[in-house]
Amino acid sequence: MPLDRRRFLLQSGSAAAVVALFGQGCAAPAAGKADAGVLGFTGVPASLRDGVAIPPEYEWQLLYPWGTPTGIAGRMPAFATDASNSADDQAVQAGMHHDGMHFFALDASGDRGLLVMNHEYTDEQLLHADGARQWTPEKVRKSLHAMGVSVIEIRRTPEGWRQVLPSPFARRVHGNTPMRIAGPAAGTPLMRTAANPAGDAVFGTFANCAMGVTPWGTYLTCEENFHGYFGGPKEAASRMTAAQRRYGTVPGSQWVEYWRFDERFDLSRHPNEAHRFGWVVEIDPFDPAATPIKRTALGRKRQESATCTVAKDGRLVVYMGDDSRFEYIYKFVSRDKVRPGTDAAARAANRHLLDDGTLHVARYDAGGRGRWLELTHGRGGLDAAGGFADQAEVLVHARLAGDVVGGTKMDRPEWIAVHPQSGEVYVTLTNNSQRGDAGKPGTDAANPRANNLFGGILRWREDGGDAASTGFAWDHFALAGDPAQPGSGARYPAAEADMFGAPDGLHFDQGGLLWIQTDMSGQVIGKPPYTSLGNNQMLCADPASGRIKRFLTGPNGCEITGCVVTPDRRTLFVNIQHPGEARDDGDSKHNSAWPDGTVPGSARPRSATLAIRRRDGGIVGT
Repeated sequence: MPLDRRRFLLQSGSAAAVVALFGQGCAAPAAGKADAGVLGFTGVPASLRDGVAIPPEYEWQLLYPWGTPTGIAGRMPAFATDASNSADDQAVQAGMHHDGMHFFALDASGDRGLLVMNHEYTDEQLLHADGARQWTPEKVRKSLHAMGVSVIEIRRTPEGWRQVLPSPFARRVHGNTPMRIAGPAAGTPLMRTAANPAGDAVFGTFANCAMGVTPWGTYLTCEENFHGYFGGPKEAASRMTAAQRRYGTVPGSQWVEYWRFDERFDLSRHPNEAHRFGWVVEIDPFDPAATPIKRTALGRKRQESATCTVAKDGRLVVYMGDDSRFEYIYKFVSRDKVRPGTDAAARAANRHLLDDGTLHVARYDAGGRGRWLELTHGRGGLDAAGGFADQAEVLVHARLAGDVVGGTKMDRPEWIAVHPQSGEVYVTLTNNSQRGDAGKPGTDAANPRANNLFGGILRWREDGGDAASTGFAWDHFALAGDPAQPGSGARYPAAEADMFGAPDGLHFDQGGLLWIQTDMSGQVIGKPPYTSLGNNQMLCADPASGRIKRFLTGPNGCEITGCVVTPDRRTLFVNIQHPGEARDDGDSKHNSAWPDGTVPGSARPRSATLAIRRRDGGIVGT
């Protein structure tokens, strides 16, 4: 999500071509014999209609809107439409702003499973009965409880998917949940605070955006825009270090006033507390009593995506983005090999893999080649002379380490997806309106458009088809935007490609279909040069042919995000985030009441999950 949009919400109280790739030495994905009906659904036109639109061959149902009981036995308070639920209520209810998500099957049929999802941030105007004008300790607690992660149990019935209430698996992980810190940075000076002198434990996770899933069946949630929740008196800003400024943890620039009522968020008193956020957090969805673990070996950033795959020799590889303008794409390669399995023994045997390994940053060179540059203390200028006392400082300040070794500054790298057959890696670059501005980096091969309003999707193939390789071939799968707009530079991989802007969420299903989700800011939707793109949407792409077809459009102001297809490919789960987000046109009122109302103002808009199925029970995407 664009930072200027989130800042507006919180402060106001409202809410090319395929040929080129193959010509650069990147082998084409095996087309094979695709299903005859691939992308055979009726495409949905771009629309500014305030509602959900999907192909007529499909149907959707609503699951787990904000405020729904999570399913913890004896603690299932109903959603109060006037927002009068307490902080304790919110701790056991669906959080706000559903985001990254995964389905973990509980049986061989896939008819029972755990749906695990992130709750990214809060709309304080909606969250509290009297809005956000006056902060209190209770409001801070409720806000922290409205972010994090939900684990809910669902089952498939003849009438569709239903939440199981109560469920022994039900769990909320939020901004006050006790967590362990592990890996090379744990216990080091930058992680120590007055409340935790050992530097090995912390309360909470928040700003949870994209996610990942390990081969052993645990969930990885990513702490993205954590910086906006830390604050302090403005006069303390002059004492902040260059590293703190690079991460945006500067007193006086906060989005919310947590620091006035919860001391740990006061940067002037506890500057190290912010070092304990911006990590990948591992959660065992099958054990509600398991302590979540922040994995510091994966580096600290505005963490976006933690997409896992396995190298040829059996080691774990994790791809990650840093969702800010001019930040980097990263890859972690574990020291040890993955032990096969997803049972409790395998989960226990594999968890150390995320604590030992090598972090890299990507460099995209001209000519379609690239390199992974190691971020290891003592190499490439990452030493005491370069400002890094040890490996812990390299990881805590991964952005600065990327600067030193020469990573490529990207146009807001977000979700990353790996093709299940070819192993090709795709990443969304949402946009960067500052590319080429005075004093800012100019265009380069991987980021070829100045004032990049529409973003795109970049892809690469690791040398030898091995995810652990240090070299790769890359190209743009799509440069988004409206090709009819003069100077847009938009390019799609095939003539049969519906246009889109600001790609964000990205997911490959088991059949190799790529689901693309968009996040145009509510401040620009429906306005030039975005007019023809309509509301945010989800599209389905067939990389083998380059065809892209629009599958869903969402309500006013929403972002489409979080996507997972069940193992049998018969159900697609997708999240509708922040419906009704106001435009910056002088009116701070929400412009949708979805899903509970039909007229803006008639109900509080609520983020929710959709379960989408073909009416005939067939495979989604066909």
